[in-house]
Amino acid sequence: MRIVPVASGKGGVGKSLIAANLSIALTRLGKSVVLVDLDLGASNLHVMLGRASPQRGIGTYLSSDSVDFNDIIDVTDFPGLRFIPGDTEIPGLANIKNSQKNKLIKRLLALDADYLILDLGAGTGTAILDFFLASGQGLVVTTPSLTSTLNVYLFLKNAVFRLMYSCFKPKSPAYEYLESLRKDGTSLQKAYIPHILKKIKEIDPERYAAYVALAVKFRPRIVMNMLEDPKDADKAQRIRRSCKEYLGIDIEHLGILYRDEMQDVAYKPRSVLSQAIARMADKMIQLEGMDQEPLNQEFLDDSYEVAESEAESDFDLKMESIEDLLHCGALSMGDLIDTVKSQQFEINQLKKESLLLKRKLSRAIQQGFEP
Repeated sequence: MRIVPVASGKGGVGKSLIAANLSIALTRLGKSVVLVDLDLGASNLHVMLGRASPQRGIGTYLSSDSVDFNDIIDVTDFPGLRFIPGDTEIPGLANIKNSQKNKLIKRLLALDADYLILDLGAGTGTAILDFFLASGQGLVVTTPSLTSTLNVYLFLKNAVFRLMYSCFKPKSPAYEYLESLRKDGTSLQKAYIPHILKKIKEIDPERYAAYVALAVKFRPRIVMNMLEDPKDADKAQRIRRSCKEYLGIDIEHLGILYRDEMQDVAYKPRSVLSQAIARMADKMIQLEGMDQEPLNQEFLDDSYEVAESEAESDFDLKMESIEDLLHCGALSMGDLIDTVKSQQFEINQLKKESLLLKRKLSRAIQQGFEP
């Protein structure tokens, strides 16, 4: 079974819609899939699958000894797709205990399926990071906005540190060194992970080797969602450069998705978004035999070139689909105007965010140079 956690640094980037559509796309390619709503505290994946609010889910399973795990697995209307709902409105599940998390991971890993898709909550909570690290090939979803790309980088940074802590035994020289950096928050914030690893290699070669063995299997994939223009695909390269320079990891580009204001539920097969998701599912299946192979630099470079090419071709398809909807009357001119106005509002909001971040960055740089 291949485990595919789907995560994001911030909410509102379309992570759940991608998880749902990807699951359906894999079943249409002959795979058996279990989709799990692990956005505990804000579970809404059932809505995207067109299902009523569940009576039982992960929340009832974790909070009651009388609920059997098999009873919360739901057979959907999509052949080959099973679904495990989230918290069913039980408060406090966003911060599950370590014992609950381990219990849940153990049951999920024992499932029989080709793919296990985990729709995680946004952010960098410990449980979210641990679910993400249950597989070396999780997806990180971002949008082209500055805050979103920054947050996805910070998510991966936290994941790398969580990975380091997982293989550094308490009281070992490597662990104590990381703890000294953590206690001095500014040191950890500014530290390059390659520099940290260089120091760890000197003081604790055994723990360094253990981390390297784990890091080789850590191969996250990026999905760039909500594109407006083909040039937006270039933002993924910036994230990749930052990850290589500051985190010492490289990331594959799985694909791009254009913003679709009219798709708020899973699976509309003729939409540009669903076709792009199907393309990603096909890539994942083609790469199944490469799971344990060393990362190939040429292959990773190609994944970004392919994504940029897809951004160009999908933009043309999107324009064609809008024209078709206008001509057949499914989309009125008023709908189109409302969509453009909505997008213009979001662009203005992003400009304000960008200006605010630039001011903060400028102040931080000035303070850094003060004696």
